[in-house]
Amino acid sequence: MNTEIKSRFNAFRCCVVIPTYNNENTLQKVIDDISYYTENIIVINDGSTDGTEGILEQNNHIVSISYLKNKGKGYAIKQAFKKATELGYHYAITIDADGQHFASDLPAFIKKLGNYRDAIFVGSRGLEHENMAASSSFANKFSNFWLFVETGHKLPDTQSGYRLYPLEKMKKIHFWTKRYEFEVEVLVRSLWRGIKVVPVPVSVYYSPEAERVSHFRPFRDFFRISILNTFLVPMAIIYGLPSIFIRKLYSKAKR
Repeated sequence: MNTEIKSRFNAFRCCVVIPTYNNENTLQKVIDDISYYTENIIVINDGSTDGTEGILEQNNHIVSISYLKNKGKGYAIKQAFKKATELGYHYAITIDADGQHFASDLPAFIKKLGNYRDAIFVGSRGLEHENMAASSSFANKFSNFWLFVETGHKLPDTQSGYRLYPLEKMKKIHFWTKRYEFEVEVLVRSLWRGIKVVPVPVSVYYSPEAERVSHFRPFRDFFRISILNTFLVPMAIIYGLPSIFIRKLYSKAKR
């Protein structure tokens, strides 16, 4: 099974991106689990101050980028996209470094490529898990609501970091944000451009609160997301929603 999936990763020119910030306790296992399915791995060390750099030195078979100052998840993912494009990849799957996601769900993303070559796939988690932080549950519902307002598109899990991105399709979009709000912006602005967003059911592990390492800061990150939405809502009225409507009319006229 893994040999088949590895060959499909190579055939689709797909890589796995791991943005990481101070995840020394989980990063190696995440790398090992992904390596069972593909060796096309890019790790972005977003200014970690723990033992992350040492772990990357021991894994010199993968591509890694490190910089000293923490600049945010969105910035890290954008750096990974640039590197992936330079290396000739057409798709990138992002997976969190904290062990929340299961590499065993990677085949589900690859299989979806057989039906949707130009879509963003978003891993849809079970959001009623007993160990899911209340702030994360609220953030997801908050984000789901604004995605619908700004695009008319419903998605069950807009905050999932487990995603597949079509790099070629997205290369002309210049994204503004650098931190967690990037994961909202990328969905909204991609939908405006006619890029489909497709949910993919995935499993998830929420560690007990005492063991949890989270870099999401509710007040600060909600504020950033709110600022982003103050820009996106008027843009949606002027540009985004009309673009989606016109595209639908054009699609119907071609039938």
